[in-house]
Amino acid sequence: MVANPSPPRTLPLTLPAAVVAEHRVDLTAKPSEGWGFRTHDVVTNTAGETYALCAAGRYRPEAVASRDPFRLNFTYHLITRYDPDGTPTATALLGGPTPGNVPTGLTRGSDFGLAVLPDGTVAVSSAPGNTHLFTPDLSRLVESWSTPWGWQDGESKERTGDPYALSIDVTPSGRLLCATAEYGVKNWAGQVANLVALSEPGSALGPGSKATLRALATHDARTDRQTAADRYPHVVFDGAPVGGANRPSPSLTEMLSTDDRARLDYADCFLGRPAAMGDDLFVVPVFGRTYRSGSRGQVFSFLLLDGRGVRRGELEGMHRYEDSPFTGARYTVVGDPYRARAFHLNRYGLYAWDAEGRMRARIPLGDAPFKALTHFSLMGCTPAGELLLVHGKQHLLLHVPVPEDLDDLADAVRAALKAYGPGRSALKRRYAPVAWHWQTDGAPVHRF
Repeated sequence: MVANPSPPRTLPLTLPAAVVAEHRVDLTAKPSEGWGFRTHDVVTNTAGETYALCAAGRYRPEAVASRDPFRLNFTYHLITRYDPDGTPTATALLGGPTPGNVPTGLTRGSDFGLAVLPDGTVAVSSAPGNTHLFTPDLSRLVESWSTPWGWQDGESKERTGDPYALSIDVTPSGRLLCATAEYGVKNWAGQVANLVALSEPGSALGPGSKATLRALATHDARTDRQTAADRYPHVVFDGAPVGGANRPSPSLTEMLSTDDRARLDYADCFLGRPAAMGDDLFVVPVFGRTYRSGSRGQVFSFLLLDGRGVRRGELEGMHRYEDSPFTGARYTVVGDPYRARAFHLNRYGLYAWDAEGRMRARIPLGDAPFKALTHFSLMGCTPAGELLLVHGKQHLLLHVPVPEDLDDLADAVRAALKAYGPGRSALKRRYAPVAWHWQTDGAPVHRF
């Protein structure tokens, strides 16, 4: 039984004070001065505990040759666990000092995401296929699968890696909805996100055990360059590893290319992160190609697939220009799998859909109070039915309870934004942040 939504809450996304002191970090420094702190993902389990994945890094050219810890460049990823009341209880610190600002070890990859598995294990995933598993208390790394970067003897090291998934979402029954990458797709030299796959009931992901994934959909079927060495045993279709022509058909690109114009629009499009709207309903975002000069007005679709990979429609009602997710690269779509709903937030609006793909709410962000949402990023939806919004500059997490009737969503968001200010003031008195960085020293820090 899923708990009823709680009142709006504001929680800090914290930095361990030990890290700040160890490297003598100037928290007032700007990104242009080499300092950066950002949040990649936030998830909440059924007990109300929250996990946040953040990145902190410093790069100064003059520090490349230094051995002084106060001057060294560093790249960290931090997984922080919070009690239901927002108190930090533990942090897993990944990475460390580097000669430049190049990630090493567990911090390698891009498009980082979090998931809490059915047994409480915390999974960190990133492109092109890195997956790392931690105990619920973040004290131990229990398994790690990764893909090496770079080239050797003219061949990509990605061919010799041991990847799992580049994104993981968990359905109410505990199945894993994943995106996985493939080598030899189109004309790309490396691996690209190309498959949507689902674990079978009873197939576990844990130490020494990769849950088998059944491919539901292929993004792009142009795989003429693939060889048998590019197939991964844990991703299967029709009883055999996916590769070459052995894959779901038609591809997502082919589904969307209904005429010559659409075929041109969706050429070289890219796959977003799939999200579960239930045990047998998933939303799969597909975005048209991007341009350096700006991509507002480019095509995009949020497709609905069932557990067999059959298209069940799409999330309707968005205008390709007026509601464009390309402005600011706001590509995240999240699902509420306990209530079969989906949500999206970009620079122009907050949107909500039901299981049939009908838009049930569209909140424009042009005027107050909703204009404040332009500073937030949508990270997920809790099992209790709350949207998780992160303020990009103030590094605060806002829980927005979603009403059962989505027609009332605007009132709920208005109330949450009204509560955000007093909640932020209370946290400032408690933490005394420096330039909106919230330090904590009361929770153990586990280094990896």
